Amino acid sequence: MKKTIKLTCFTLMLLVFAMCNSKQKPESNATPIATENFDWLLGNWQRTNDEEDKRTYENWTKINADHYSGLGFTMQATDTISQEQMDIVKQDGLWALNVKIPSIPQPILFNFTNFDKTSFTCTNEENDFPKKIKYWMNGKDLKAVISGDSLEIVFDFVKVK
Repeated sequence: MKKTIKLTCFTLMLLVFAMCNSKQKPESNATPIATENFDWLLGNWQRTNDEEDKRTYENWTKINADHYSGLGFTMQATDTISQEQMDIVKQDGLWALNVKIPSIPQPILFNFTNFDKTSFTCTNEENDFPKKIKYWMNGKDLKAVISGDSLEIVFDFVKVK
């Protein structure tokens, strides 16, 4: 009888171990959420869904593994009517997007809330607009959405050479 109880206990322990181990395997073999590079963003992009008399561009470069720099600007005829400097930076292990607009003295900080190998989302609930910025690749095209409260603006970009 003691041998049967010991054998049953041993078998139950093996089953519990196997179940726990099988639950951990996908997690231990999982790849990280992101490769932590935003190289998919690099290059010169032109907006395709602009107002008829305007042309918007974004140019992204890689400064180093922890810093990407972007320049966005909109032109009407030969005049630059808006401009912003964007920096994706990693500090203390966390990614953030800093947006600098000439009319505002301090950069606006957006904290990354989600990212993977071809997209990112960042937010700043304190900012009037936008509160949320999202970029992602759609095939060879770059998409972006800025939103806040009930307003949402969609940006469709194609790469220019």
